[in-house]
Amino acid sequence: SRPILDMSYSRHFLDFQGSSIPSSMKKLVVTKLSQNFREAVTLQQDSPVPLPGDGDLLVRNRFVGINASDINYSAGRYDASVKPPFDIGFEGVGEVVALGLSASADYTLGQAVAYVKAGSFAEYTVVPARQAVPLPSVKPEFLTLMVSGATAYLSLKELGDLSEGKKVLVTAAAGGTGQFAVQLAKKAKCHVIGTCSSDEKGGFLKSIGCDRTINYKTENVESVLRKHYPEGVDVVYESVGGKMFDLALDALAVKGRLIVIGFIAGYQNPTGLQPIKAELLPAKLLKKSASIRGFFLNHYLSDYKMALQHLLKMYERGDLVCEVDFGDMSPEGKFTGLESVFRAVDYMYMGKNIGKIVVELPHSVSSKL
Repeated sequence: SRPILDMSYSRHFLDFQGSSIPSSMKKLVVTKLSQNFREAVTLQQDSPVPLPGDGDLLVRNRFVGINASDINYSAGRYDASVKPPFDIGFEGVGEVVALGLSASADYTLGQAVAYVKAGSFAEYTVVPARQAVPLPSVKPEFLTLMVSGATAYLSLKELGDLSEGKKVLVTAAAGGTGQFAVQLAKKAKCHVIGTCSSDEKGGFLKSIGCDRTINYKTENVESVLRKHYPEGVDVVYESVGGKMFDLALDALAVKGRLIVIGFIAGYQNPTGLQPIKAELLPAKLLKKSASIRGFFLNHYLSDYKMALQHLLKMYERGDLVCEVDFGDMSPEGKFTGLESVFRAVDYMYMGKNIGKIVVELPHSVSSKL
């Protein structure tokens, strides 16, 4: 089956805004395995723009999302068989600027789409049409739902067993995925406790319904939980690891559930882990009939589109706050262009963000012919 346009002429092909698709682009590539993102990743200035196959879309990225796991990917922790160089970045939002014939049955030029696929830290990404999510417009808020929102929604739905009156503790609650865990637990009429690292973050958490915020820089998390929740908490949405994991485990109520969605505190270590008091784990779980469940989004892809449609509807109805952090308050200002992905990753690991960190990729619409 032939593509919808003769790709041999692709450099002359005019996209929907009247600017030619260039023959080369910038992208980020992992050139050395390391959890140090700046050491691992190189900005390539003149990579060839990829060509979409029959069932593919060529997406011009406008917004890309930063995830804590970007440095796990650059360290080669997900697939030991993959050797550098390889593309990086998990999610993007942009416009379709070229497409194959089969893909044209469902998509058109200029259409706004989002996707989750490795290789989003680039000006253009080829996305299989079946993996793309059509959007009403190109907005950074939609990007917050792709990985962060879907992780919160599916993990709490599948593993949380939330019901009215349950006490839910969310660690790193003001972060990209924590913001959704807080709101979804509130929608289930739970009492929500959120840990964070500043009073500004605490104010944001209160604004989205958090019942009790704990600033761990000024309050002792263990003391607060013991004093105000002597019976323990029913569900923990845990993404920090290390000491916070130990605190959360000790805070579980009888039949409590701890959902591990990450352990960001350890990702910068060579092993990717921070020590926990694991030797006491069996006894602690047995004593409370408690459980620990891990959640990795890739294992729930059969439910992914359903989750995303649900979250998109909630956002469009005004029932969900999708907080985006462009780094406006960072020392060098807003995260704009692929060069700023490095700063954005640093910003995340300094714990500065409120909501999801997003980088904008501005595009000139002047003709490049």
